[in-house]
Amino acid sequence: MLLSQSISLVTVVDSGGISIPAAELYVAETTTLVSTGADGSAAVNFPTGIDTLTLTVFATGFTSRQLQLSSGTTALRITLRPLSQTLSSVLVTAEAERRAALTRLRAVEGTAIYAGRKTEVVSLDALTVNLATNQARQIYGEVSGLNIYENDDAGLQLNVGGRGLDPNRSASFNTRQNGYDISADVLGYPESYYTPPAEALARVEVIRGAASLQYGTQFGGLVNFILREPNRAKKIELISRQTGGSNGLFTSFNSLSGQLGPVGYYGFYNYKRGDGFRSNSGFSAHTAFLHLDFAPAFSPNTTVSLEYTYQDYLAQQAGGLTDAQFYSAPYSSNRARNWFAVNWNLFSLRVDHKFTDRLTFSLQAFGLDASRDAVGFRTNRVSQIDDPTAPRDLLLGTFQNYGVEARLLHRYRLASRDAIALIGVKVYRAENTAVQGPGTAEAEANFRLAADRYPSYPNQSQFSFPNRNVAVFGEHIFYLSDRLSVTPGARYEYIRTASDGSYRQIDFDLAGNPIRDERFSDDRVFERNLLLLGVGLGYQASERLELFANVSENYRSVTFSDIRIVNPSFQVDPNIRDERGFTADIGLRGRSERWTYSANAFTIRYGNRLGEVLTPEVRQNADGEAVETGRIVRLRGNIGAATLFGLESLVELNVLTGATGQEVPYTLTTFANTSVTSSRYTSSATAGVVGNEVEFIPRLNVKTGLRFGYGDLLGSLQYSYLTRQYTDASNALQDRADNQSGIVGTIPAYGVADLSLSYRWRRLTIESGINNLFDETYFTRRATGYPGPGIIPSAPRSFYLTVGVRL
Repeated sequence: MLLSQSISLVTVVDSGGISIPAAELYVAETTTLVSTGADGSAAVNFPTGIDTLTLTVFATGFTSRQLQLSSGTTALRITLRPLSQTLSSVLVTAEAERRAALTRLRAVEGTAIYAGRKTEVVSLDALTVNLATNQARQIYGEVSGLNIYENDDAGLQLNVGGRGLDPNRSASFNTRQNGYDISADVLGYPESYYTPPAEALARVEVIRGAASLQYGTQFGGLVNFILREPNRAKKIELISRQTGGSNGLFTSFNSLSGQLGPVGYYGFYNYKRGDGFRSNSGFSAHTAFLHLDFAPAFSPNTTVSLEYTYQDYLAQQAGGLTDAQFYSAPYSSNRARNWFAVNWNLFSLRVDHKFTDRLTFSLQAFGLDASRDAVGFRTNRVSQIDDPTAPRDLLLGTFQNYGVEARLLHRYRLASRDAIALIGVKVYRAENTAVQGPGTAEAEANFRLAADRYPSYPNQSQFSFPNRNVAVFGEHIFYLSDRLSVTPGARYEYIRTASDGSYRQIDFDLAGNPIRDERFSDDRVFERNLLLLGVGLGYQASERLELFANVSENYRSVTFSDIRIVNPSFQVDPNIRDERGFTADIGLRGRSERWTYSANAFTIRYGNRLGEVLTPEVRQNADGEAVETGRIVRLRGNIGAATLFGLESLVELNVLTGATGQEVPYTLTTFANTSVTSSRYTSSATAGVVGNEVEFIPRLNVKTGLRFGYGDLLGSLQYSYLTRQYTDASNALQDRADNQSGIVGTIPAYGVADLSLSYRWRRLTIESGINNLFDETYFTRRATGYPGPGIIPSAPRSFYLTVGVRL
């Protein structure tokens, strides 16, 4: 007779008999995952009616094991072997790929629920790509539907969008590192100026729009950068990677990792410098990170983690180009005085506690102390020559915020079936400032305000933005049968964004003399109380095939740059309002012996979609009357309601896997990642918008390639192709003869290929490759502000060589 709900105690140790904490045990029959505590043990539950479980055990730095566990076994000791440093890199990479495939589809991980959602996990160890420059189109090549801005050749910032979302600084995603926020201000200014170096990443988790219930309101969902963890099999491990490349590129990545008694540590320092592929585009960047974790002796089921991240970089910005300039000299620059600087300090304290095997708790406190400064000449007449004696436009921003997020996950039995409940709360507070005014007339990177020297400078303002946010959220997995689950969820948000400050308005006569100079106070408070609802469905058709569906409400707040930043390239509608809508997905994902595949259909409904449209400029005259100036400008505001829908698919085929007669392993894998999207504005108060396509959406977005290996040689060849996309709601077409703005028009279709190779010999690794293999001349962005305005060219063909050592 089978025991009802019998329990086995599983202990995971290394070859020396030392316990391995945080090892992961995956139970295939129940698709559940448990982690070992500080003593290396975890309890595995047997559901009623099952007497044998298939158990797969993973731990960082060790080979995985799979075995059968019988319900009559009360205790089991499992020994894992360290990953050998002399193994073929093909075999090591295959191990990493297999592990990633299992972890990307978990219903529950830690204190988070992902059941019934479209999730994608990028395992960096499974890729042969240009990590030194965060080459986004390679790293995210298998993440469906992403639209990527390519601003530089160093990967200082990640600019990703998708499904009609503006890629600028990934502002339409909630961006996190190890689970905590890293953007400037989650609701008030959700732009990500900091991006972790890819060489430090273990994986990147991408959860689409249904992530809004657990992680916040953004339409895009979540991008979570997971950094590497301490190597608990060693007291000290050193990894050093040095890279040189085209255009004076040099990067140095160095990390230390290990376990010293109860303390695990991981830290890195990354330095980047380069001249850029255009004149006036050099850069230098310093990034450092430290992680410490330990289990207090008085509480073995508790883990405490501390993290600090530092980044400081300075980049010269070559400015944008008009269409005529781009097609005659695509890598030219007529801006020598534009500079951009970022200083980022992130802090995190995390506590994980296991009350019981069924009740776990996490508490994450985090904070940001950062600044972003920009100075330069940025008129909307892009072809206009910069007067070296004139003041530059200066923007100074500071970001000081902190928050706490607590989660409680409970597994229990409901009507003889498993059930999982999650409840969480997040409290967030931000104090940001923005100053705009005249900068100095010099050409150097001077970010001092020069208002006393240029009192009649037209763009002057000084604001503080105190923002408050309280969120309560919950989700619950109900298993209606052994195969079918439903996951409803809700999120309540209290949001208070405010502006407190003043701006100057200066009018000039035709001779350029000031005729009116007034200062206006602009103190506003926006308070909202929101309830977002959603539900997900999951159906395990077989061990290798799952179907999923979900719908979730989304919301996006107006940012403080919408409230009060003077930009000569566009105007902001003073009546601008928040966006609200929903995201829905339905799809399947599965695998066979050689195939891995996923496919889904999606739709997004936007209300009050924020966007830009061409319109006559309107300003107040000296009598306070609204009059047209005769200029056509881009107006940013609520364009109207829009509907997007599309199909996304990823197919991966393992063409060859085996070994030669001399036991030299080889592998060949091909993949195709395809997204087809259609969109329409369905209503708008602006003439000429209804029926137009939504901006930032290529109709077809394809990334395809090969990954191959022979012995210790690995390689990848990838090709990306995106069709034409509009950049404003009026669907303005490209004018190649335009020699004034470069701001208006489409982004033409483009295709680009990349080749990467890696060779490993004992502890030494050599990597090399060619980005933009066929030297395609193209661009992915028309910027209305920094780093433009105008067309921002993408990088031509470039080379890199990396030498790495692991000790």
